[in-house]
Amino acid sequence: MSILYAKSGPDWTSLKDHTEHVMWAVAAFAKYLGMDEEVAKNGAILHDLGKGHEVFQRRLKEGNRPGQTAFRHEIASLYFLSAFPCEQYDALIEMVVGHHKSVRSPKNKIGYGLLDLDNGYEYQDYHLGDWDNWSSEVFKLLNKFDVDCEPFPNSVAQENLLYCINYCKSKTRERGFSEWRGLLMGADHFASALISETKKNVVRAFKKPDLSFFNRTSSLYPLSFKNAQSEHRHTIVLAPTGAGKTDFLFKRTKNRVFYTLPFQASINAMFKRLSTDLKDTNPDLDMRLLHSTSAVIKRGKDNEEVALQPLFGSSIKVLTPHQLAGIAFGMKGYESMILDIRGCDVVMDEIHTYTEISQAIVLKLVEILYRLKCRLHIGTATMPSILYKKILSILGEDVLEVKLTNEEMDKYDRHVIHKIGDVDETRPIIKQAVNTNQKVLIVFNRVDRAQAAYIQLKEQFPGIPILLLHSRFKRGDRNEKEKLLLGLDDEGNPTQNFNTSKEACIVVSTQIVEVSLDISFDVMITECAPIDALIQRFGRINRKRTKENIGITKSIYVLPPPNDKNDAKPYDIEILKRSYKALPGDTLLRERDLQSKIDHVYATLDLKDIEGHCIFKSDGKIMIDQLTHIGEPILMTLLEIDSVACICESDISNYEMASHEKRLELEIPVRYYHVRHIKPLDKGNRPFPIPGHAYNSELGLETGKIKENFFNPEIQIL
Repeated sequence: MSILYAKSGPDWTSLKDHTEHVMWAVAAFAKYLGMDEEVAKNGAILHDLGKGHEVFQRRLKEGNRPGQTAFRHEIASLYFLSAFPCEQYDALIEMVVGHHKSVRSPKNKIGYGLLDLDNGYEYQDYHLGDWDNWSSEVFKLLNKFDVDCEPFPNSVAQENLLYCINYCKSKTRERGFSEWRGLLMGADHFASALISETKKNVVRAFKKPDLSFFNRTSSLYPLSFKNAQSEHRHTIVLAPTGAGKTDFLFKRTKNRVFYTLPFQASINAMFKRLSTDLKDTNPDLDMRLLHSTSAVIKRGKDNEEVALQPLFGSSIKVLTPHQLAGIAFGMKGYESMILDIRGCDVVMDEIHTYTEISQAIVLKLVEILYRLKCRLHIGTATMPSILYKKILSILGEDVLEVKLTNEEMDKYDRHVIHKIGDVDETRPIIKQAVNTNQKVLIVFNRVDRAQAAYIQLKEQFPGIPILLLHSRFKRGDRNEKEKLLLGLDDEGNPTQNFNTSKEACIVVSTQIVEVSLDISFDVMITECAPIDALIQRFGRINRKRTKENIGITKSIYVLPPPNDKNDAKPYDIEILKRSYKALPGDTLLRERDLQSKIDHVYATLDLKDIEGHCIFKSDGKIMIDQLTHIGEPILMTLLEIDSVACICESDISNYEMASHEKRLELEIPVRYYHVRHIKPLDKGNRPFPIPGHAYNSELGLETGKIKENFFNPEIQIL
């Protein structure tokens, strides 16, 4: 028997090995979900049999070429349906037919799902090929998996496919989602990512984490003394930064945990923090960190958004709410997300709702997670009262509400706010802070402004450690910068860098520092932002609490909002003006007054109507055709996000041969607008190669240099 391959380099996984890996995963997942394990295993055996086709094997070794006829291995797999018990057919079809593609694409869209090809494309003879030749090797493989089946002629194979076509036509007339499809997609993704490590990691799946670490108490953190034991299913905690919200929310969980924070920097920091805090009580903890970017794949005139599908079954997942939004919009892999999160605890820490779209998405997520029997635990220092009440209306009376008293709040009065006229006024402030050995944090709303300020400060303060941090670094470089900023080694010991330094230093950043980065600086200069964002930023100043420094205040200097709405982006200029007006001038910012200030800025809840985009409707119905998903970049369109990944030209070969994790380290987030004229790679997240001179590890990506004519001609579209 010749070797049939399922995956190309660098691993060159055989079809037999990959099938075994998926079988291990799908059996464990089915057991956890209470689904039929035998049917699940048979679906794993069937799902990739079409990769035994001579066309697939040839293209795997030689690569695809432009203009080739589309070959869908999952369709070729369905020819072998009758090798399995007939009572399993329907479940097997649902597992196999759509585990890569929607079975039917939207009208006027190019698609290669089963029902797309059945409409006017002569694909059946092509996928059958030389049936007697290539199927013989596949039947041998079936026998190796103890499937008792004699080879059958192509007439039977064609009958099998016809049954599948008719079943799919009928099924897509139904609304809802297929658990079988979600099961196989989750298992296939799991096995493809872990390969030979699948069996070892499957043993760790679906275990509840031991979170007894968070039962600690301290007089510095008033929430640590609040009673977390309650019959209420859900939780809302409203308290200042540094009051112990994270510990309290974790104490409220009982099952596997999905923990969300709004920014990549904050989820990176939280992942590291949890890894350190839980390592003693959870020596074999399966915790996963999910980055927030999506890939936009250029296919002719169409862009398809592919959510980074999380690996199934981990004890704790740290991610952003927008990754969960794929469930609401029926994006690729949404069925697997539903199966993975259903019945789990979801911690939504520091919900950020700067726009009516974000608010609408958060509320829709709360509604959907509630329907999926999740326990929701929401913590915030900055939630408008009108949004708070709306969440309560969804969750009902089964909510434990926790707030600090005014006396407890007064102990968090730690910032004196100064309104300054322009950037020129910041120079003596920075100089004075440096001369008095203080740590300075400067926050901009845009990357280009942060880069320009960093260059100037390097010239002005040549002997002072200065760090630039923003979203447009290679993820590997950014991780190193975040580590440097935190000033801790891998064991959590101080390195005397930046946050743990006892000397003067300067950090220039964007809003990525706002949430959950556990840093405590002495002076802040910041551009004006929405009031809730500013409060989060302020939490990075004078954050470290000791008995001795309670009552000590430190200064924050806020620049006025711009006059032009384009200069105000990514924020709404009217929100900036109201936020700036709400701030005191040369006065102590009282924590007990913050809620009224937030409510003044967000007096109304002008939700954008996203109901038409969501597959989960408010009346309880699920409005999506079975075995399909939405290929449109709905989330990115609604949020006006066009973020994609790019890589340096010099990293192309490394990227193509690297593992999933190593590829992420090489990727740089960038707006699609800046790379729209470049041909993306056909690997990983389909990054756009950029000229090397546009990136360096100190400044990050300089988007203006992408436009200059120093490209390798082979990577240009135009």
